[in-house]
Amino acid sequence: MIDDRSIEVSVSGKWKRVPALEVQGRDIIICGRVVRIAQIHDEDWLETSIGDPVACVKELKRQTSRDYRADIFTFALKPGSTAVRYDYPMELEGIAAAPTDDFRRWWESLPQETRKNVRRSQKRGLIVEVMPFNDALVEGIAAVNNETSMRQGRPNRHYGKSIDQVRRDHESFVDRSDFLCAYSGSELIGYLKLVYIGDVASILNIVAKTCHQDKRPANALIAKAVEICAAREIRELLYGRYHYGNKRGSSLLAFKIRHGFRELVRPRFYVPLTSWGTLCVTMKLYRGLGGILPGRITEAASMARSKWHHLRNRFAGVAQ
Repeated sequence: MIDDRSIEVSVSGKWKRVPALEVQGRDIIICGRVVRIAQIHDEDWLETSIGDPVACVKELKRQTSRDYRADIFTFALKPGSTAVRYDYPMELEGIAAAPTDDFRRWWESLPQETRKNVRRSQKRGLIVEVMPFNDALVEGIAAVNNETSMRQGRPNRHYGKSIDQVRRDHESFVDRSDFLCAYSGSELIGYLKLVYIGDVASILNIVAKTCHQDKRPANALIAKAVEICAAREIRELLYGRYHYGNKRGSSLLAFKIRHGFRELVRPRFYVPLTSWGTLCVTMKLYRGLGGILPGRITEAASMARSKWHHLRNRFAGVAQ
């Protein structure tokens, strides 16, 4: 059974409507212009992998409408699944994962500096609590997002959003999520959204105010997340990709490593659906520029982009 329609998805902090097909109870969205890629909506946040990708490929190949015609269908197995069960082109995709079955073992595996930062947050009065998703929390999240218009060298896509927009951004999976909130006094200075996915959990958002960096809210939030996972007998805590594109070094990766995250690979398949899709899979064009260009070039481009945004913001402030 297949049903064609469109749904709204969040792309780079903005909501946009994209074509979608309902196949086997899953939403398959089609994105891209030059290379049209079909993928399972919210795939990383679903508890199970796709049931029958072969049948899904057949349905996608039957589509004749431009909106619902894709060149490539991509899907992944769950982290830790290394057995290749499908005769499709495949790459191993790295996920950042930390074992959470034993909090003490995780804690003792950390570098001394990381443990010191967590203790420092406690000594400086930081309190981390699990809070309900309500109006007060949404307002606190908005205040954290609105601290600065720039984050990590690029424009903060969540800066200046209305309360309703912030609520919409964070209400997904709320029935199986915890919001970990770091408070300095009564002020929310950082938050982490933890989503439970079967026997693992995954960090959907973690943001902290830079003006309170001395209290190490990010370190305290990660430690609390691991503590909660251990108490719930969660096997592993996931934190996005291990590497992004061909970049092999970044401050985010260093942060993950310092907090016990390691690379856990999973198979990701790329199924060509058209002749153009076959060529794109052969040339690996589905990776985008960040996955095709050498790492040193993408890193240089990232640095140049950060400097450009910094200068533009600086001159904009002078002009005002």
